[in-house]
Amino acid sequence: MTVSKQTTYEVEIQDVEYLRHGDKPFLARIFKPKGDGPFPVMVELHGGAWVNGTRENGNAGNEALARNGIIVAALDFRVPPEASYPASFQDIHYGIRWCKAHATEWNGNPDSIGAMGTSSGAHQAMLLGMRPTDSRYSALSLTNGASDVDGSLGCVIMVSPVIDPLGRYNYAKGIREDIKPPESVGERTVAMHDMYWVTEEAMAEAAPARALAGGERTELPPALCLARNYEAAHPRPDLDEFISQYRNAGGQIDVTIFEEEGDGVLRDLSTDVAQRALEQMTSFINQHLA
Repeated sequence: MTVSKQTTYEVEIQDVEYLRHGDKPFLARIFKPKGDGPFPVMVELHGGAWVNGTRENGNAGNEALARNGIIVAALDFRVPPEASYPASFQDIHYGIRWCKAHATEWNGNPDSIGAMGTSSGAHQAMLLGMRPTDSRYSALSLTNGASDVDGSLGCVIMVSPVIDPLGRYNYAKGIREDIKPPESVGERTVAMHDMYWVTEEAMAEAAPARALAGGERTELPPALCLARNYEAAHPRPDLDEFISQYRNAGGQIDVTIFEEEGDGVLRDLSTDVAQRALEQMTSFINQHLA
């Protein structure tokens, strides 16, 4: 059997203002393969416990995906103390629609766009994929008047997700019976949850597995989850529960748990884990957004 070789592209990178709140611009870093396309488009969301991080967090992985023929738009969005939940979801929802409106200009496919993220960014990507028509998240109108552009996602990729805000909050506080945190996860994590979510009710309402278990009818875009076997900041039972609930609801989710020891999945692209993850991400994106 002949195995086709992955085409490698040169990449153009530019920062573009996609949204403005008052006098403050919010930028998208666009990673564009140089070619005719049409290329699939992924919106990338940084991690940082919903409080920290920037569009630059995933530079290395985003550029690697662009070399594989995938357009990536990495977004900055509002975080505390500027704004709490659901402000970042509103900005990202706007960003998804903005990317659809501009995809053709980048030689991208505007018909179906995916989202991906790491840690809290993975949570936001997944919840937006499940709730594309939620009026709280779609509150911002596109400035170009393209009202027919929606926020639906063709696929979602989660890398090391913190998928249950309330579960991780209680984990960081050390009050769960099923799993205890290491010393590295504690007061700082709790404080960031408080800054972003404000209330435990909001944390619970925005937990995808809890929503599905409670009978909420959501969209179920194809999903890919990549994670380490042990991640100190991300309680594994919460991920297992989400995977179970998603599949029980009829959703397709492919899961790869890397058994090798290490920090993160894409933090060091020279590792075998990172290279395998990028191969899976590229294949998954091409399968669902071709």
